[in-house]
Amino acid sequence: MDRQAFLKLATNPHEVSSYDNFAPPLPSSGLNAYTGIWTEAEVMHLLKRTMFGARKMDLIYFKGLTMQQSVDELLNVKKVPPAPPIKEYTTSTTATTPDGNIAVGATWVNDPNNDGTVASQRRGSFKKWWMGLMLNQDRSILEKMTLFWHNHFATETNDIGNAQYVYKHHSLLRANALGNFKTLTRAISVDPAMLVYLNGQSNTATAPDENYGREIQELFCCGKGKDSLYTEADVKAAAQVLTGWRNNSTTIASYFDSTRHNTTNKQFSAFYNNTLITGKTGATAGDLELDVMLDMIFATQEVAKYFCRRLYKWFVYYDIDNTIEANVITPMANLLRQNKYEVKPVVEALLKSEHFYDTLSRGAQIKSPVDLVVGLSREFEIQYQPDSDFNTNYGFYNYLVSWVNNMQQNIGDPPDVSGWKAYYQMPQFYEIWINSDTLPKRNQFSDTMIVSGYTFNAKKIQIDGVAVAQTLANPGDPNKLIDELCKRVLRVDISLASKNQLKTDILLGGQ
Repeated sequence: MDRQAFLKLATNPHEVSSYDNFAPPLPSSGLNAYTGIWTEAEVMHLLKRTMFGARKMDLIYFKGLTMQQSVDELLNVKKVPPAPPIKEYTTSTTATTPDGNIAVGATWVNDPNNDGTVASQRRGSFKKWWMGLMLNQDRSILEKMTLFWHNHFATETNDIGNAQYVYKHHSLLRANALGNFKTLTRAISVDPAMLVYLNGQSNTATAPDENYGREIQELFCCGKGKDSLYTEADVKAAAQVLTGWRNNSTTIASYFDSTRHNTTNKQFSAFYNNTLITGKTGATAGDLELDVMLDMIFATQEVAKYFCRRLYKWFVYYDIDNTIEANVITPMANLLRQNKYEVKPVVEALLKSEHFYDTLSRGAQIKSPVDLVVGLSREFEIQYQPDSDFNTNYGFYNYLVSWVNNMQQNIGDPPDVSGWKAYYQMPQFYEIWINSDTLPKRNQFSDTMIVSGYTFNAKKIQIDGVAVAQTLANPGDPNKLIDELCKRVLRVDISLASKNQLKTDILLGGQ
């Protein structure tokens, strides 16, 4: 039974004779603007889907705005990039080329050190830094969208190796979080990290590599749906278009080498209207042919539909039936094409839609490990050190990176180029997050943060239960305390019997 089936069952338990065969209809609402009530429940739903967790102060703030104003503010992301990751590690004595020239507390992102040991330390530093950004996010969708793009244009830091490439790739995703899908795809195609990850830097006229030529169609743009009818010949032709790109690890940039480029004409199939890309020569050949190929790919109807399905699964739910395809996905795809692949108008329409606030769209997602760990830390106001104590904070961030990794969401290193299975693997989708190994670890993490916390550099991160209780309206009343905590933490209310059990077992210590 999936989550929406469970929610429907919880509402109408007597209407179902067999739990195993129960399959309730999905929401039939569409992309029309939501005009319903705007209470804490709606605010919480919006914030939990667009941010990591919903802090009480954020709930109060957005409840004072209208739904339209709230979405507008969440989509108003900062243009100024965050301060880059810093050297908080001790230069390894095993490094052949140590980075002693970089002072502790200074950034390493512009230092072209190619030592493998140093690169490993810097990749670790990158992950800690990223965790810190999610923990300290502002009131915007930026962090959720950055993780979305990391899952969409998935790469693995361990395979890339070069930490500068890793950081540059991440910065590209972050800077284009609500930008233009086609523009970002173009940049990703010649991004140093992607050129390493999918062998683009090894793709030459004499030894063509089809890796990126395949994935730009199968995973990044067109997908594997029944209407995505590109051919194996299209993969080979795309690989030929992309020949000649290389990396320079000193300048931390890619460049085009015309001597390695296939200058012959490239023929594509009927799926692409039998487009023929004329082979080019010279220093601009790579750019010219790439631009023509992207125009060809993005001219297909399937690109917009595929991308909007990915957005839908990220922000709403994984099950897309014919009604949702017609009422939500198709209008989103039309809007994306009308706006020349600008992402922001499409995300805005989805987050302001009646479908997004439909009862069956709420509480239907199983939290990802990142959502669980970062959300818990933020919602329960776990206190970290001032920015000046970066060494301690990076130690805390590393602890949380380890937790999400143990729960099978290693940020920076998804399982493969397809991203995390929870967003594409049928029929389980989000349910993949929960298994006999990860469920106990979820409980262990929350228990640890409540009972003992984590100590690093003689400082501790821990949930302060008393401080949390003091933020509630009436903590002296056990019934109201439990009611408010359930309302804040859970998306589906629990029975009175369960609440009474919590009161007896926890608040009264079993009395």
